[in-house]
Amino acid sequence: MVVIGGGAAGFFGAIACAEANPAQPVILLEKTGKLLAKVRISGGGRCNVTHNCESAAQLVAHYPRGSKQLKAAFQQFGVADTIAWFENRGVALKTEADGRMFPTTDSSETIARALEEAARRAGVHIISHAGVEAIQPLPAGGFTLKLSGSGATALNGQLTVARLLVATGGNPKSAGYAWLRALGHGLAEPVPSLFTFNVPDSPLSELMGVSVPNARVVLAGEKLHYEGPLLITHWGVSGPAVLKLSAWGARRLHELGYVGTALISWTPAHTDETLRPWLQQFRQDNGRKTVAGHPLFGLPQRLWRNLTEQAGVAPETRWSDLPAKAHNRLLELLLRTPLAVRGKTTYKEEFVTCGGIPLAEVDLKTMQSRCVPGLYFAGEVLDIDGITGGFNFQAAWTTGFLAGRAMANIGVEL
Repeated sequence: MVVIGGGAAGFFGAIACAEANPAQPVILLEKTGKLLAKVRISGGGRCNVTHNCESAAQLVAHYPRGSKQLKAAFQQFGVADTIAWFENRGVALKTEADGRMFPTTDSSETIARALEEAARRAGVHIISHAGVEAIQPLPAGGFTLKLSGSGATALNGQLTVARLLVATGGNPKSAGYAWLRALGHGLAEPVPSLFTFNVPDSPLSELMGVSVPNARVVLAGEKLHYEGPLLITHWGVSGPAVLKLSAWGARRLHELGYVGTALISWTPAHTDETLRPWLQQFRQDNGRKTVAGHPLFGLPQRLWRNLTEQAGVAPETRWSDLPAKAHNRLLELLLRTPLAVRGKTTYKEEFVTCGGIPLAEVDLKTMQSRCVPGLYFAGEVLDIDGITGGFNFQAAWTTGFLAGRAMANIGVEL
């Protein structure tokens, strides 16, 4: 049995296969010299392993692609199973206030070492610098792999295998998609997901590092919006509200060329109908206070002052003296600060894609191809992606586990 890809899904699949059937040799091929690269950089080096969701129904709500199809898979191997898997291998996880789960060490190396040690104990043979150039199906079943790289030398440049797990990730430049097309699979075009917005001429550019705990981001003219924490950066805006919006709108934003207008509501609990009378009452009750000197709605001082400046409010203007034009402009900025988005930036070097092998072409109980017997998939090579918060790793653990168990030919029961 061979697994292609030394990332989270590939390791998990190889370990599951080897542990389920120790007599069956399992080889993991990685074309680079870097194993578990995304695991090591995830969560700012802390590794957001999964998310605290009690049920499969709760979990699937966080997947823009694959939500309906994944429910049965998560019922077989879900969050509780992930927690138990790592705890059984000496890694305790903790839950943060927003539901994200990390190792108690706050180090991604803890997760990487646990996976590498589990693979070693299970007898997985890991070969780095071994790229797959072509996959040739055999008439009687199985595959011949044409290999390249220094790691392939000992294998004489090729391998013949009975079953094959492809876990090459979702990078649209990956050669893996060409193999899979040649084998008869379709492809949902991979496009970026989970990215931040570039705003070159942002009126907020001086506020780098300022964050708010809750803002609503709306893409003007589209049905795309998300509410959550927002961070102002030197290149534009980031934070969960932007990242999650980019995930749900990945395909549409790609079609738009990542150009549009993001409207930021700094007071998402309010609408035009509620904010206007609220401000009017505040103005009557606090007429002697300066507008710029007393931030409202818990907004940071620097952000509030910026909004008042954009509204044309002089620094010493009191609420009782605020001109109607400036009052209306401030109200509009609180509800809809316009930012001209002109591109995107990958979030913290973490690359997540929307797209891949269509799920209709895969048996999601076993992750086996419906087109090619003996061919399995796991991780981002599938048309599955989640929002930020540990959901993409959970999909990797689940699909890798189910594929590995099925490859071992013992079913998928826990």
